[in-house]
Amino acid sequence: MDAPLIRMEGIHKAFGPVKVLEGVDFELLSGEVHALMGENGAGKSTLMKILTGIYAPDEGRILVDGKPVTITTPADAERYGIAIIHQELNLIPSLTIADNLFLGRELHRFGLLDRKAMRERAKEWLARIGMSALDPDTRIEKLSVGQQQMVEIARAIGQNARAIIMDEPTAALTERETTTLFALIRDLRTQGAGIVYVSHRMEEIFALCDRISVLRDGKFVGTRPVPGLELDEVVRMMVGRTLEARFPKRTSTPGEVLLKVEGIGDGAVHDVSFDLRAGEVLGVAGLMGAGRTELARLLFGIDKPTQGRVLLDGKPLTARSPNEAIHAGFGFVTEDRKALGLVLDMSLRENVSLPKVPAHAGLVDRGSEKKQTRGLIDQLKIRTRDMELDVRALSGGNQQKVVLAKWLALKPRVLILDEPTRGVDVGGKAEIYHIINQLAEQGVAILMISSELPEVLAMSDRILVMHEGHATALLDAATATQETIMRAATGGK
Repeated sequence: MDAPLIRMEGIHKAFGPVKVLEGVDFELLSGEVHALMGENGAGKSTLMKILTGIYAPDEGRILVDGKPVTITTPADAERYGIAIIHQELNLIPSLTIADNLFLGRELHRFGLLDRKAMRERAKEWLARIGMSALDPDTRIEKLSVGQQQMVEIARAIGQNARAIIMDEPTAALTERETTTLFALIRDLRTQGAGIVYVSHRMEEIFALCDRISVLRDGKFVGTRPVPGLELDEVVRMMVGRTLEARFPKRTSTPGEVLLKVEGIGDGAVHDVSFDLRAGEVLGVAGLMGAGRTELARLLFGIDKPTQGRVLLDGKPLTARSPNEAIHAGFGFVTEDRKALGLVLDMSLRENVSLPKVPAHAGLVDRGSEKKQTRGLIDQLKIRTRDMELDVRALSGGNQQKVVLAKWLALKPRVLILDEPTRGVDVGGKAEIYHIINQLAEQGVAILMISSELPEVLAMSDRILVMHEGHATALLDAATATQETIMRAATGGK
């Protein structure tokens, strides 16, 4: 039997007193898609950063084709045919697609940059991933997040990588782009490449992967073949317990209409109307570019509507800024937590207090601030050793909980959630769902935007479906199906 393409043995890593990985083993075969799973903070990202030379292990070794190797820099990893596509994209916005694809390995002719050759090669790589419509001379800042993700994948293809690590690769992709990506992954597998697939989307894992390896609390739990594997077994490996149901039972009963939106629009959103009741979760579904986030920005005062009106408690409300929306009782958990939801170099405590710092007699009430933060850490089960830790040091799922905590501290009456569980593991998702249900029971009106249709169907009372800026359907979640939602999301009736 051939040696594994990659084998990591007995990997240990600590940051100060915190042990992140303890004796972890992992292997990747040629021609397989291998899911690496675990709750946020389990050590997945750290393990992959060791494999790609970003971190050095404290103990353990890495073998490529059965031979021990030393990987201390990303350049070492590239030399051994290992590439990573990060969840947080590593592209330079002001440069072109071609410039980004060849960054650090530019082509030269007679001592000058050979831009023609770089453009031609870039076209080949883009065509290979089904993105031949993209012009290599387009600047990255002009692309959608999904298109930028595909450029990252093209860069890995251009490196002739034999082992490709994909960290939440579909998080920002449209359905069409996801289908293209899956076809590409299967093609790479057929050609003998090994793919490490890091994702929290169980449907993708079972549809795409050959094996699953699970980490829990920095330790290796085990590897299982996907054929014949039950979801409950994966969940038990990840969280140490079964989740009786992926989605908790809804128990709230919506009350009176709290928010009324009448014909609102601004160019990206066209004549959208709906009611939102106290204690109701109104799901908002639609494909990328449907106008869901743009609708949320209008309601929160980030953008200004050019038509329509919003009524709160039956009275016209014009939130001309997020500050005015906050004072009216709105909270907004944004889709992009790092760019819009958090100040990464500030502590957990400071981030939670950002919308409204506890004060007494005009001075910051540090005691109340710490008590408030501690209560929210416990309520949301945020994993951190210290509330004074910069949020940059937290895992993605725990960062998402900090964003949620920030708004819960304000006790909002209307809470807008834009992709509230993106990049959050199965255990963390269940905790966020419980919080959503608790808020609804307390009478908070919730507008929940989500690209995960099972989540929309399970967590909503009603579902507003959008297509190209228009509301195409308002469905009762109890009778809606994924098919009826997708029909309306693609412009059908």
